[in-house]
Amino acid sequence: MKVLVTGATGNVGAEVVKGLNQRGVSVRAIARKPESATVPQGVEVVGGDLTDPESIRSAVRGVDKLFLLNAVVADELTQALIPYGIAKRAGVKHVTYVSVYKADHFRDVPHFASKVAVENAMHEFGVPYTILRPAYFFQNDLSIKALLEQIGIYPMPIGTVGISAIDSRDVAEAATVTLAESGHENQTYDLVSSSQITGPGNAALWSKALGKQINYTGHDFDAWEKQMSTQLPGWMAYDMRTMLEGYVERGFASNDEQVSRVTKLLGHAPKTYEAFVEEAVAGWSKSKQR
Repeated sequence: MKVLVTGATGNVGAEVVKGLNQRGVSVRAIARKPESATVPQGVEVVGGDLTDPESIRSAVRGVDKLFLLNAVVADELTQALIPYGIAKRAGVKHVTYVSVYKADHFRDVPHFASKVAVENAMHEFGVPYTILRPAYFFQNDLSIKALLEQIGIYPMPIGTVGISAIDSRDVAEAATVTLAESGHENQTYDLVSSSQITGPGNAALWSKALGKQINYTGHDFDAWEKQMSTQLPGWMAYDMRTMLEGYVERGFASNDEQVSRVTKLLGHAPKTYEAFVEEAVAGWSKSKQR
């Protein structure tokens, strides 16, 4: 069996490549710059772009399954449907697709709406699929390291009620399971952990781990979008703002039954946000000592 992995150089995709390789599954990783891709020994790397049909036709030749992961980009729907459609025509036997938790509850969020459209396409055609719907990634908060350490603030406007979150490594492990094992055909898994994170709660965890006061800056979405627009393209700042505002206004919490199902899929309890924070700070401290 050979699996084609898209997004193979990203946080989730790279872990999927490694996980499949460790299980003895033949892996072909697609990368825009294959010459600079770092993969485990024995993994085939091919050049390709999800907006270039010819490169995708070449990449899917001879593969049995597809791991489909798209970055948050302006043309995300196009970048998903091209490889899906080509894989379908090529007779690929299974597609594992990374969507997002409660995607259909947030159709006003551009990249959520794209994922709903891809899910609908998978339901419409006869290719066996697994849809993974991960919640907020713990690893999103690694991007605010400087603000935590230097300014002492937790700026992610996630509110005070509690939203569901997951470690990206658990997402990759779930994907690996669905690709390497049978029994996951035409299943949709909500990938959530027991952690229901809040702005003040996360600030308290970072305060404890860093040994300094970290303050939650609240959820003024106009101000947050304006600030993000200085660092990201305007469309992406708007997309992220709409997503986070939706979490706060409509809720993004999971339940014990969903956590139990993830635990059964993985064979162990998913990681907690608290453990992620402790691990991150330990890694930062170790880096400073080098």
